[in-house]
Amino acid sequence: MEELEARITRAVGSRPVRYAARSGGYSTADRFAVELADGRSVFVKSADAPNLAAWLRREYEVYGALAGTFLPRLEGWDDDGVRPLLAIEDLSGADWSVQWDEARVDAVLEAAAAVAASAPPPNTPAVRESHPDVWGRWRIVEQDPGPFLSLGLRDERWLERALPELHAAVERAPIEGDELMHLDLRSDNMCFRDGRAVLVDWNWCCLGSSAADLAGWAPSVAAEGGPPPWRILPGCGELAAFVAGIWASVAGLPPPETAPTVREVQRRQLVAALDWVDRDLL
Repeated sequence: MEELEARITRAVGSRPVRYAARSGGYSTADRFAVELADGRSVFVKSADAPNLAAWLRREYEVYGALAGTFLPRLEGWDDDGVRPLLAIEDLSGADWSVQWDEARVDAVLEAAAAVAASAPPPNTPAVRESHPDVWGRWRIVEQDPGPFLSLGLRDERWLERALPELHAAVERAPIEGDELMHLDLRSDNMCFRDGRAVLVDWNWCCLGSSAADLAGWAPSVAAEGGPPPWRILPGCGELAAFVAGIWASVAGLPPPETAPTVREVQRRQLVAALDWVDRDLL
C-alpha cells in the first residue's frame, strides 16, 4: 500500500488518507475512491495486464483533451511503464442507479450528441481502424454456429434463413463517419448528475457514426428494463444487424480472464438485439 500511496501522491499532489475499494466494470483493473489530505476525493484506476494498461493510457489521452459535462475531470496521472495509474474526479455522489425512464434516455442522447460534436483527441483512430474485427461477425457465426446456437436464443432454421440478409445489412450499416464516438456506452459506464449523463471508460474512443454509438448502447437499455432499441433508434435495422453480429459471435464463448463476467452481459444484450433484427430487418 505504501507504493500505491506514493504514486497517488505523485499523481494528484496530495497524500491519500482513506481508501474505499470500488467494484464495477468487467475488467480486473484495481479501482479505489480515495480521500486526500487536501480535502479532495478522487477515483483511481490502475492495471498491469498489458491490454488494460494500454486502455488506461488511452483514457488519459482522452481525458487530457476533452472537456464537457459529459465526462469527469482529469485529476492526475502516473505511469511507471508497467502499471499506469489514472485519477479522475470522484463521481461517488452521482446517481449510478439503473432506471431507464424517458429523462434518463434523453440525457444519454444529449450526451452522445455533445460527444459527437466534440473535436477528437490526439491519435483518435477511425472505428474501422481501431476495431477492424467487428465487421463480418455474422460470417464468424456462419463458419462456426455452435457457440451461438448453444445460447438457445434462435435455432438453426432461423440462422440459415436470416444469414443472407444479415450479411447484406451489415455492409449497408452506417458505422463509419467523422463524429466522435465513446463506443462503450452502457449503464456501468455512466452516471447522472444534475439531469445530465456523465460518461466514463473512454479507452475505445474513436471516429465514426454517432448513430452507431447509440446502436451499441440501445440493446443494453432493453436488457435492463428500459424501452426497446427500436424506440431509441427507429428504422435502423442495418445497425441492429451489425450490433447483433458482434454479440452473436462472442456471447457463447468462454469469458476472457480479464473480464470474467462479460459473457452474460453480452448474452442479455444479444437477446434485445435479435428482437430488434426480427422487427426492423427480417
